[in-house]
Amino acid sequence: MQLAPAQLSAHLAKGLKSLYTLHGDEPLLVQEAADAIRAAAKTQGYTERTVHTVAGAHFDWSEVLAAGGSLSLFAERQIVEIRIPSGKPGKEGSPALQQLAQSAEGNDSTLTLVLLPRLDKMTKTGAWFGALESYGVTIQVEGIERAALPQWIAQRLARQEQRVGAGEEGQRTLQFFADRVEGNLLAAHQEIQKLALLYPAGELSFEQVESAVLNVARYDVFKLSEAVLAGQLARVQRMLDGLQAEGEAEVLVHYTLAEDIRALKRVKDAMGAGRPLPVALREQRVWGLKERLFERVLPRLSATALDNLLHAAHTVDGIVKGLKAPGWPTDGWQALHRLAGDLCRECAPAAQRR
Repeated sequence: MQLAPAQLSAHLAKGLKSLYTLHGDEPLLVQEAADAIRAAAKTQGYTERTVHTVAGAHFDWSEVLAAGGSLSLFAERQIVEIRIPSGKPGKEGSPALQQLAQSAEGNDSTLTLVLLPRLDKMTKTGAWFGALESYGVTIQVEGIERAALPQWIAQRLARQEQRVGAGEEGQRTLQFFADRVEGNLLAAHQEIQKLALLYPAGELSFEQVESAVLNVARYDVFKLSEAVLAGQLARVQRMLDGLQAEGEAEVLVHYTLAEDIRALKRVKDAMGAGRPLPVALREQRVWGLKERLFERVLPRLSATALDNLLHAAHTVDGIVKGLKAPGWPTDGWQALHRLAGDLCRECAPAAQRR
């Protein structure tokens, strides 16, 4: 049974199942979902808890299997928590998880909680995950997209009876907050809690938020790719500066930008050969959010623009490896700024280009 994170509270209010699986790459949200399940279990008499972390190929699954069938003298109900940081239970783990899932059915003395990172499509089709899904509740915990981050911050502030001003000023405050904590949801949570300690309930001014919130943004090249394809030039420039400050390798940033350009070119060529856009995207293995961004930008990208971008990507490849090119900066990061900016402007709606 699959359950959305937003449905968890209502689900727990109706009663507990004996098996839950949480999977996702946002530690804060996974932790909060797990805490909610543990809290509900505690109110229903699950007083004992054992934690098993699967690390390495030689992990002893027999201990986990035995834990599910043994209670201490002082507990009537227990939680058995299994953490698999790699997302791969291994050869022995797969049948063990299937056995655990089957034994969980109708078991009112042991609640099994399995914690996993974000899983790819192939892993979710495996027998062990299928068993967890068939005999229990699985919850895929997604991260907060950048566009939704200001609203998420506003909701968290409301929980502690704080809010920003109305109208444009309030939106500016939330956008500033989001810029400072982007890519680091745990830090965002901590900064929100800090505001509750510093200021009373009620409205927060921009100046109060500005003076309290640290710059704890954490950037990665995958989010950079999304920002470029969305045509968010100011955000792209800020992310590049952040990646440089964090010591990210220039060649990795270049590879990400160049791979997007090559993929756009391949899909555009396929469309030119008569392939429908959805088919071309599927053939080039473009999925998820990137698929939606490609659908939006490809109609306004000309073949000539993509040829020029591909040539520019080839030039920047040499620059980040120490070569010089006429008309281009000699510094690798400056060249990456220019390449990303050119692609970003091509992807932006006409009204935003400058």
